[in-house]
Amino acid sequence: MTIHAHALLFDNDGTLVSSLASVDRCWARWAGEYGIAAEDLARVPLHGRTAVAVAGDLLPADVVPQAVARIEQLEVDDVPGGVELLPGTRVFLDALPADRWAVVTSATRRLAEARLDAVGILPKTLITADEVTRGKPDPEPYLLAARQLGVDPAACVVFEDAPAGLAAGRAAGMRTVALATTHRAEQLDADLVVRDLSALSVLVTGAGVEIAVRD
Repeated sequence: MTIHAHALLFDNDGTLVSSLASVDRCWARWAGEYGIAAEDLARVPLHGRTAVAVAGDLLPADVVPQAVARIEQLEVDDVPGGVELLPGTRVFLDALPADRWAVVTSATRRLAEARLDAVGILPKTLITADEVTRGKPDPEPYLLAARQLGVDPAACVVFEDAPAGLAAGRAAGMRTVALATTHRAEQLDADLVVRDLSALSVLVTGAGVEIAVRD
């Protein structure tokens, strides 16, 4: 199977980098500080959603701004030793021109830049929770990335590990590639599902980018 595109849009956590242990560790500590039972936290989807959305599901509205600032600080402080590149990320991104790809994350800019800097990824285009009014699964983040790259959304491919992000890509009218790094393959609804970026090859041509599954 080969997918043709003009631009590639990547989620970060669970797609380019592994921060799952850090996320779980920090949110568990955060929940304890705010008196949220572990079983209540477990009922709320964390991955692929903004901290504002998660906190809003668990706390009164007047507490949310302070709570969001707190989880951001906990996660930023946990970046050293808490983030690593997922298999295939470096090779895949190194094959792409800077103006053909973007990182589109539900993290805040401060947290996203800390995690990306820790692994040496420097995207020319970065869309974070701070740039949008509606986060994933709303299509706004991916539509904004396409607009900043100057590419028709239909010519973009989204790479995601979480159902919320895949839903955002589909709603934006983009094709989707799911990476089974944080969810089981059967939980992921996408045009293509692979284990991680190491399962894919990429070829840049004058007509765009070709993505194929390695033999």
